[in-house]
Formats: sequence, C-alpha cells, structure tokens
Amino acid sequence: MNLFQSIFRGGESRGRYPESLIEAAIERAVEGTDARLRLLPGYRKRLRAPVIHAIDQVVALVDAIPAPLMAGRREHGEDPRLAAVFSSAADMLGIFGRDPALTAFLATPEGAAAERVSGLLLAERVERNILGMDLVGDQVRRDVPQVAVSFTGHRLLDPRAGEVEMRRALERRAFDHLLALALNRIAEVRVEREDLIRQRDLLRRKRATLERGGWTFEEAQGAPPDPAALTADLDAITAQLAVLGADDGVLRAHLGIVADSLAEAERQFWAEELDLSLDAMNIRRDAGEPSARHIVLKELHNARGWRLVMLPLMITPAEIPPREDFVAAAERYL
Repeated sequence: MNLFQSIFRGGESRGRYPESLIEAAIERAVEGTDARLRLLPGYRKRLRAPVIHAIDQVVALVDAIPAPLMAGRREHGEDPRLAAVFSSAADMLGIFGRDPALTAFLATPEGAAAERVSGLLLAERVERNILGMDLVGDQVRRDVPQVAVSFTGHRLLDPRAGEVEMRRALERRAFDHLLALALNRIAEVRVEREDLIRQRDLLRRKRATLERGGWTFEEAQGAPPDPAALTADLDAITAQLAVLGADDGVLRAHLGIVADSLAEAERQFWAEELDLSLDAMNIRRDAGEPSARHIVLKELHNARGWRLVMLPLMITPAEIPPREDFVAAAERYL
C-alpha cells in the first residue's frame, strides 16, 4: 500500500461505507503503525469496529468544516475573520505567496490551470496580557489591562482546484493523524529490553518519516520531501522491524493501542467552536461594546495538547504577488 495516497475517494456518507474502504482503512492502520500486526491472527476483526468508528469521526469532522471563504484583497476589508487572522490584505496575500504547499500546487498542471484554489488555513492563536490605552467614559486612560489576540504560523493544507477534492484530502489527513497519534503512543511505551528499545527507536523514526510525508496537521520542517525517498525510508524501517521480530505480547499490546486510539477518535482529535469579540486592533472586548466584532472560528485540538485555528479559504492565484527572486535581487547590488 502506498502510504502517501488517499484511501478516500469522495462521497463517503457517515455510517455507510463500501467494504473496500473499510478493508483499505484497516490495512492502512496496520501499515501506518506497526506492519508486524499482520502476524497476529484476527487483527482485521479486532480493528474493524474501531476503524469504522474512526472513519465516522473523520467524515463528521471534515463535513463540519464550513464552505471556503473567499480570501482576496477586497474580502479582507469586508470579513472580520480575515481581518482578525491577517493583519492586512497585503500581509495575507504575501503569506499565500510564500506558502510552500500552495506554491507546490500552483506548479502542477492542475494548479497552474486553476482560477480558484481551495485550502485549509491553520494558524496558532496567541493571547497576551498587555497595558494599553482605552476610552473610559469620555476620558482616554493609559496602562489599561487588555488582552491582545494575534495569529501566527499561518500555513495552508491540501490546496486543491475544487472544494470536494480539498475535503477528500483532509479526510485522508485526519485519519492519518489519528494513526500518527497511535504510533506516537506505541513509541512512548516504556521498554527495557535491548531489542524492544531498538523497536521503539525504529517506530519513532517511522513516525518522523510519516510526519515529513504530510501525515499529520503538524508543520513540516525543511524542504518538501520526495515521496519516493520517503517510501524507501519506510520500507527500510519495516524490514529492520521484521528482522528484529517481536513476541506475541508486544504485538498484542501494539494492536490494543491502535484499536483503542481509533475507538476513541473523538477524544484524540476534535474541533471546537471559538467565539471571539475583538476590536479593530484585535483587543478582546465585551460582546456588547460598540467596537466589538463578533467572530466565530473553529479550532482543532488533539490529545497531545496542541490547538490550531482553522479557516477554509478560496484563493485567487492571480491576486498573489510573485515571489521575489532573491538571487536576482542580490545580483542587482553586486
């Protein structure tokens, strides 16, 4: 199974899945965590119900994402969500122009021909206690305690030419994120014997490799990976694990972790509604204040404690400024 291809084909309806999807998801759950689980008799039966439950949660999570919001220069001045998440229209378009996932997609034939691109924006919400100026009654006061809200680390996930394709990619990513969380739990299990320590280290390497391949919602580090190289790395890790082997008890413990993680998918990875009342400077205000803008966003959470604001966007590539050629710019000064 190619771990960098999607098991979702679109049109999945919660609770009604073709048998081919269920079987593919079971095999992906094994291949994405510890492929030696196939040595256990009955592993498919053990994973079937948890996998169906996880697919239910993934489909519901992605279905609940609102329709993409047009994100252009004009819309930034009209929609308070864009104004809150991006400091200015120029900043927003500049972020799009520097985004590696969007840049890579626009370099493909599909992306080059797209007049609109849908993608899921992720950003980290940061709140700081500050002392600022405020109007109290008819007097301006200084050093008033305030809470400033900002958004950092903007990045786009799964840009596609159409919303349906984007949602399908997000379903795959969300299911894989559950598997990455399960793999993380397996890798953290306390081990003492030398061969088990080697297994743990190999599983950690596998987790890092899958993260580089876009399996999670974590931010990628470094240059975009080569899928062929990632596949080769995974094959090498799987071969090394097979040589080490594993006793029946270890594999059953790993199978239990995978099954439990998928069976409690809604406690591993979920979205919550985020209500904010902010003024034009992104300062928190009481909902009834005249300067307050009511903003509703969705925030992703996972069992490891991170949270990221998500905002589905529709982007017009023609509005994105061209990326500066730093080599050419440097040569102008030589």
